[in-house]
Amino acid sequence: MFGLIGALILFVVLLVFLFIFASYFGLWVQSWLTKADITIFSLLGMTFRKVNARQIVRSKIMATQAGLVDPELTSGALEAHYLAGGNVQQVIRALIAAKKAKTISLTFREATAIDLAGRDVLESVQTSVYPKVIDCPPRGSVKPSLDAVAKDGIQLKVKARVTVRANLQQLIGGATEETIIARVGEGIVSAIGSAANHKAVLENPDVISKAVLAKRLDSQTAFEIVSIDIADIDVGANIGARLQADQAEADTQVARARAEGKRASAVAEEQEMQAKIQQSRASLVQAQAAVPEAMSAAFRSGNLHILDYYKLQNVSADTEMRKSIAVAGQATSSSDNSYDD
Repeated sequence: MFGLIGALILFVVLLVFLFIFASYFGLWVQSWLTKADITIFSLLGMTFRKVNARQIVRSKIMATQAGLVDPELTSGALEAHYLAGGNVQQVIRALIAAKKAKTISLTFREATAIDLAGRDVLESVQTSVYPKVIDCPPRGSVKPSLDAVAKDGIQLKVKARVTVRANLQQLIGGATEETIIARVGEGIVSAIGSAANHKAVLENPDVISKAVLAKRLDSQTAFEIVSIDIADIDVGANIGARLQADQAEADTQVARARAEGKRASAVAEEQEMQAKIQQSRASLVQAQAAVPEAMSAAFRSGNLHILDYYKLQNVSADTEMRKSIAVAGQATSSSDNSYDD
C-alpha cells in the first residue's frame, strides 16, 4: 500500500518536473545558446515571483547580442525593474539605440530611472539622436501666433519653430515641452518689445532668434535647444495709435466730467442767488407793508400833517412821471437809430 502511494507521488512529481521542463526548456536553450546566462532554476523562480520569464529572457538576449557591457545589467536587475512596473524591453531597446549612436552616454541605472519616472526612454534617446521640432505656439492653441508690440507701437504676429535635442542627464526632474514653449514665447515677445521699430525686426528676423538663444532658455529642462527659427512674421494692428486714441477718449471723458461739475456748480450758485433775490424782495415787501403803519402812527402822534402827506405824494408822482418820460425818450432814440441804419 505504501509502495503504491510512494510510486504515485513520484509519478506526480515527475509529471510536474516534465511540465516545468517543457515550459522553460525552449527559453533555457535560447539563453544557453546566446550566452544570456539564465539558468533553468532562475526561470523556475520567475514563476513563483510572478515575473514574465519570456520577456526577461528575450530582453537579456537582446542585451547580450547587442554587446551591452554593464555590470548592473543582470537578470535579477531586469526582474526587479519588471516588478517595479517598468518596461524592460523598452529600456533594453533604448540602451541599444544609445550604444549604436556612439554619441550618447546612457547607463542601465539611468535608463531604468527614466522609465520609472514615466518618460519614454526610447523616444528620449531617439530625440537625442534626431532632434525634434516644436511649434511655438503649438498647433491647436487658442492664439495662432505670438503677438508682440515694438517700441513704435506696431504689433507683430510671429510663428516660430524650436529644434530641441533630449538632454538625458536632465530628463529626470527637468521641465517638459510646455516650459520650452512658454520660455521661447516670452523671449520672442521680450525681443520684439526691445526693438526700436517693427521695420528693424522685419528686415532681420534672426535678431529675435539670437536674442532668445542668448538667454539660455533650456536650463533646468529635459531638452537642449539647437536652434530657433522664425517661420512666419506678419504686421498686425497699430497698438500705439489705438492706445493714444483710447487715452484721448479718456481725457475727453474726464474734461466733460469736470465741465459738467462746473456747470452744476454754476447752476447751484444761480439758484442760490435767485433764492437770495426772492428773500430780498420779501424783505422789501415787508418793509413797504410797514410804511402805511408808520404813516398812520405819525398822523396820530402829530408828527405828520396832511399837507406834508400831499407834498410827499406830489414828489412821488413827479418822480414816476420823470421816469416814464426818460424811458419813452430812450425808446424813441433807439427806434430812430434803427431807422438811420
